[in-house]
Amino acid sequence: MTPETTEHIRQFADQLTKTDIVVTCIGISVFIYWLTRTHFGTKALTHSRPRRNNMLAFMPLIPLLVVFGIAPLAVTITEKLLTSRPEWQLAFANTLILCCAAITGAVVTLVLAHKFFSRRLKGFGLDAKTIPEDAVFAAVNLIATLPLVALAVLLTAAIGRFFVGPEFQITQHKELESIIAHPQLPVKIVIVITAVIAAPVFEEMLFRGMFQSLLRSNLQRPWTAIIASSALFAIVHADSSHWPALFVLAICLGYSYEKSGSLFRPIFIHALFNALAVTATLTQ
Repeated sequence: MTPETTEHIRQFADQLTKTDIVVTCIGISVFIYWLTRTHFGTKALTHSRPRRNNMLAFMPLIPLLVVFGIAPLAVTITEKLLTSRPEWQLAFANTLILCCAAITGAVVTLVLAHKFFSRRLKGFGLDAKTIPEDAVFAAVNLIATLPLVALAVLLTAAIGRFFVGPEFQITQHKELESIIAHPQLPVKIVIVITAVIAAPVFEEMLFRGMFQSLLRSNLQRPWTAIIASSALFAIVHADSSHWPALFVLAICLGYSYEKSGSLFRPIFIHALFNALAVTATLTQ
C-alpha cells in the first residue's frame, strides 16, 4: 500500500461521523448475516423464478434509445440555442430535458411491459400491495450495501492512484456538481426531482425490469442475469471512475428484484441512495 493510498484512507476515515460509523457497522453485520444464511449467496436465489414474458431481444433497446439517444441530442441543441443565457438557466434546461426524457422512457417501458409480460404490470413487478414491505426491505438492503459501495470507491481510488498517479481523482457526478455550481432554487428542485424520482424509476424499469428479465428468461441463471444487467447499468454512465461503485450498487438492485419479484424494491433502494448523495451535497 502506497503512502498516497494510506493518506487517502485516513482522510476518508476522518470524514466519517458517528452516524456513518454506526450505519456502517449495522450494514456489515446485515451483510455477514446474509452471507451465512445463504451459503455466501449460492442459495440466495434458489426459489426465484423467471418473470414470464414474450419480449423480443431488441425491445429493451427502445426505451434505452429514447433516453440515451434523443436526450443528448436535445441537450446539444439547447446549449446552442441558449448560449447567451446565464449558466444556471442552461443547467436548469439541460436537467429538465433529462427529467422529461426519463419520464418518457418510463412511460414507453410501462407500455412494453403491459403488452409483453404475463400478468401485465404485476408480472413486471409493479403491484401496489407490496409497497409497504418493499419500502422497509429497501432500507435494510441499502444499509447492507453502503459499506460495499464505499469499499468499491476506496479500491477505485487506490488502483487509480497506483496506475495513474497521485493526481487521479474520482470525479463528482455531473448533477451534484451542478447543485454546487448553481445554487438557484429552480436548479435544485429539478435536479432533486430528476435524481430522486425520475431517474431511479426509469433506470430500474429499464435495467432490472427489461434487461434483467430478458436475460433471466433466456439464460435461466439468476446471478448471470444480475451481473450482466449490472455491468450494462454501470457502463452506460459516462464516468468510468464511477463504474465499480455503480456495479456494486446494481448487484444489490438486481438481487432485490430477483429475490422479491417486485420492481418497487430496487426503485426505492435507488431513490434512497440518490437522495443520500443529494442531501450530502446540499448540506456541505
